[in-house]
This record gives sequence, C-alpha cells and structure tokens, in this order.
Amino acid sequence: MPLADLDTPRTLQLLSRIMEFELAGVVRYTHYSLMVTGPNRIPIVQFMKAQAAESLLHAQQAGELLTGLGGHPTLQIAEIDETHRHTVGDILAESAAHEVLALDLYKDLLAVVEHSSVYLEEFARTQIAAEEMHALELRKMMRDIGVEQAHPPQPRPRRPRATAGKPGKRTRRRR
Repeated sequence: MPLADLDTPRTLQLLSRIMEFELAGVVRYTHYSLMVTGPNRIPIVQFMKAQAAESLLHAQQAGELLTGLGGHPTLQIAEIDETHRHTVGDILAESAAHEVLALDLYKDLLAVVEHSSVYLEEFARTQIAAEEMHALELRKMMRDIGVEQAHPPQPRPRRPRATAGKPGKRTRRRR
C-alpha cells in the first residue's frame, strides 16, 4: 500500500508550517524589495522580487501536497520580525537567516518522509537544494559589502613559531 509507512500527521504539520513560512517569505521579500536604496538598488530589488515569487511558488507546492494528503491549507503566515533596519547589509543578513530557517524546515520534512514516499522525498530534496543555493548567493552578495557571513569560515590552523637557539626555546618576532 502506498504511503503506508508515512507519518501523515507529522507530514501535514510540517507542510503547513512550510506553507506559512514561505508565505511569510513573500511578504518579507516584497518588503525588502521596497526598502532597498543605494547604487545597487535595481539588481537587489530584482533579486528580492524573484525571491518573493519563488516563495509563493514553494507555498503553493506545499499546499498542493498538503491537500493531496488530506490536509487543509492554512490562512496564516509565520511571524515576521520587523527590525526597522533597512541597509542592504541588514536586508541581506536577515534574508540569509530566513533561508537557514527554511532549510531546516525542509530538512525536517525530509527526515519524516524519507523511505516512505519517493515523491515527497524528492520534493524535500529539491527544496533543500534551492534553499542551499539561495544561502550561497546571499553569502556571496554579503561578502562584497563586508557583512558578516551566516556561516563564517573556519579559522586557519596556526603554524608553529620559529625557534632559535636551544630546542624548546622560542624567539619573539618583531612587528
């Protein structure tokens, strides 16, 4: 029997949460597109509008799956914090944080549907790939304007200092 092993209540709960979160993304990215100023406004506005359109598509896809499994689509959206910080750096950092949360939701969905439904697994994997791609794009955009990255690079291993004279004795380097 298809979907016999599927945890349908948990799957419906996650799909509903994803739908709420993606609908909040539509509002978030639309807001950001209106608030961007500065010399790079046009390409960033285009990026934000594309993100809003994609969030709407993702919400619709989650809703189709939700109703296909017998669920009822939500009329709610996830909570959106208004920071009132609208520099390009702030907007990109907030967008990156939003993408990390979306990625976590899709990973949760994958964990629940894995080995129960190939279609739901592929949906979750496709969305994970899309969210990872968005996170990388945002990191690249933030790097150019000096915003702290969502996942900072790991520190480089330290090289041992040069020693002179007796073994075990270190010399000071002039700066």
